[in-house]
Formats: sequence, C-alpha cells, structure tokens
Amino acid sequence: MTRQNIVAISRDDTTPNVEPQRFKVYTARQLQQIPQLAQLSEEQRFDMQVVASVLPFRVNEYVINELIDWQNIPADPIFQLTFPQRGMLKPEHFERVASKMRDGADQASLNQVINEVRADLNPHPAGQLEHNIPQIDGETVQGLQHKYRETVLFFPSSGQVCHSYCTFCFRWAQFVGDKDLKIAARESGQLQEYLRAHPEVTDVLVTGGDPLVMKTKNLRAHLEPLLTEEFAHVRTIRIGSKALTFWPQRFVSDEDADDLLALFSEIQAAGKHLALMAHYNHWRELEPAIAREAIRRVRATGAQIRAQGPLLAHINDDAATWARMWQTQVELGIIPYYMFVERDTGAQHYFEVPLIKAWEIYRDAMQQVSGIARTARGPSMSSHPGKVEIQGVAEINGEKVLALRMIQGRNPDWVQRPFFAEYNEQATWLNHLKPAFGADKFFFDA
Repeated sequence: MTRQNIVAISRDDTTPNVEPQRFKVYTARQLQQIPQLAQLSEEQRFDMQVVASVLPFRVNEYVINELIDWQNIPADPIFQLTFPQRGMLKPEHFERVASKMRDGADQASLNQVINEVRADLNPHPAGQLEHNIPQIDGETVQGLQHKYRETVLFFPSSGQVCHSYCTFCFRWAQFVGDKDLKIAARESGQLQEYLRAHPEVTDVLVTGGDPLVMKTKNLRAHLEPLLTEEFAHVRTIRIGSKALTFWPQRFVSDEDADDLLALFSEIQAAGKHLALMAHYNHWRELEPAIAREAIRRVRATGAQIRAQGPLLAHINDDAATWARMWQTQVELGIIPYYMFVERDTGAQHYFEVPLIKAWEIYRDAMQQVSGIARTARGPSMSSHPGKVEIQGVAEINGEKVLALRMIQGRNPDWVQRPFFAEYNEQATWLNHLKPAFGADKFFFDA
C-alpha cells in the first residue's frame, strides 16, 4: 500500500472542508494579553501570575475560544484545567513568591524562591529519576524510563512540550526550564540500542510532554526503525497525547495532518498495534465538531484510541461527569481505559480526592453505564511499587478495610496480587495507608 493510498482511506465524502488554523499560544509572559481575562479583578490576575511563575502555564486560542465557558468563571472545568488558580499553591508557598513579586525583587532573587518552592512540590514522583532510568553497559540512557518489564517509555526531546498545559500535570517539572528536572532523548539511537538488548519489551510508549507537537517527519524518524524485522518483539506502539482535546487540527487541517495519519496506517500495515493514549478529563472535550472529526480520522487508520485521565477536585469529581464522558467515548469509538488518582506532586493538594470517595465516584459512574463502557480500570494510583487499584471497602472478621489490587508492578510477581489496608477516610495516596490486620508492612515494602 502506497503512502498516497494510505492517506486516501482517512477521508470520505463526509469529511468537512476545514480551513487550516493558525496555532497561537499564550504562556506566563503573555497571560495579561488574553482578552477574556479582562473580566477578572486585578487581584485575581495577580494571583494567576504568581502561580504561573511556579507551575507551567501554556494555553492556545482553540482552548480559549472553543472549550471554556467564559460565563462560568472560575468554576468552568476547562478553565480550571488550563488556567492557574491561587489555591494551586499552598498558602505559605504562594505568599513567599507573591511577596517577592509585590516588592519588585530582582529576577535572581525571585528565581531562587521559585526554585525552592518547586523543590518542595515533589517534582519527580514514584522514583521517576532515581529508579526508572535504565542503563546500557553501566551508562545511563537519557530520555528512557523502564519501570515495568514489558513497557519502555521514550521521551523525544522535540516532544517535551504540549499544545496546552494541564494545571494538574504530574510531569510539570518537564516544562519549567530546569535541565536537572527534565527527561528527554536527543535522538532515538539509544532507544534502538536499548530495545536490541531487551527482547522482553513488547510495548514502546512515546510520551512527553506531547509527541504530537512534533512535525510528522520527526515523529516518523523515531518510529519507522521500529517497524523493521529487527524489532519484531515490539508489538505495540503507544503515543501519549492530549492533542485530540487541545489541538484536534493536528489530525485534520495541519499541513502534515495527512502524513501523520499515513504514518499511523503504516504502523498498522507493518503488523504493529498502534494505540493513541488520549488524555480526557471532561466530556466537554469531546463536543466540538473538529474534535469528533479528528477522532474519526484517527480510527480510520486502524489505530485504537484509549482514554485515560485522573479524578480531580474542581474538574470532574462527580459520577455523572465520568458516566457521560465514558458513554460519549464509547459512542465515538474510544475505549475507556483508566481513571487515575491525582499523583503526589505539584498542585496535588488542590486536586486530590480521598481514595474512598474516589472509589465511590468510580462505582457510581459505573452503575450509570452499560457493560461496554465499563472497561475503565480504577481508581488507580501510579505509585512507586506499581499501579495500585482501589477495589472497594469490605468488612473482614469484623474489621473494616480497604481492598486493593496491584494491576502492574516493578516486580512482575506482584501483578494482580490483592491486599488490604486499614480503613482511612482521609487517605489520598498509597503512603497514607497502613496494612490491615496488624501487619507490619505491605508485601511490596520488602
């Protein structure tokens, strides 16, 4: 099948004629230039500037004009998803930075305080730098993570940005300009070398940032070598992206959109499974016509779209939102994949939901959809030992406990292993839990 033929199958007679759109983005430096923010008070805009100096901020005009309801500010979920709020910094952190800005401190003094605050926000949770970075012949491989036996994560350097940033992002440290906090590969040669040495790896996840900010020719340079017989053991290629929400034009009207879809088809034609790991946080992200056209075009290549995202206070912490999102995803041909627990980093205190409440929301949402929409696993914590699923509350021998299961683990022997923790209504992360039944430690603590 030629590349021209592959492109042709992504279009049909119903494909709308969408004019290319200019991609315009605002960062912290242009925050005050966003016209819609004029409706906020001067104090609110200052608060946003303080938070945006610590946590990364980036938003584009599509999100501003098409996804946010400016009549519902600040409660609008997409506004909360993309624009900084004062509560995203703890009061003591906020005041340290705000006082420097009010006093007109020089940039070096301000940066020192900002960096100290960032260091307090657990910039790389779950051992991302200490325990997940692999080596070849004793030398660290930059831009790779290998936590689970079957799956390697690849961070191409030109994909370490996003079309817009999520305020809750657990990889926020990638975007603040500190080289010591960044995971990025300058080229894919080491990925290929590492895969040659590790035939147990079946899945490569290209992640970031967002790999789909790259031009297709650059993404192609990373992925085409994996389609050869030499890498037959790599059976699935995953691409982690929020482009279907933040810039669906990437699949529809960008100048290399057709080439991107052709690449997707070529991966499938090579006998690999291609999964677009789409990040969704609210059903509103699925509503625009161009977003639905982007989904249709991706699916026409044979690629599979799987949807995942965390449960977040201020954005989606109710069952009806999740039920509507899952049902809409199924109707559009997307597979609900994961409901995550907000990670212990960045603005966690603003977004976190107690684990028991998270499970109740998950259960109630599942009760509102049919079996075909019940493919989402969760609520799941991507913790240091592995992905831990909250399965519910139980009473065993008169003791009320939290039932959990290790979905994925650093040690393959841990996978699917159930365990129990003491009942705790305040716990929001694994390290807040204690083993049930008087045990000294969980099995993975050893």
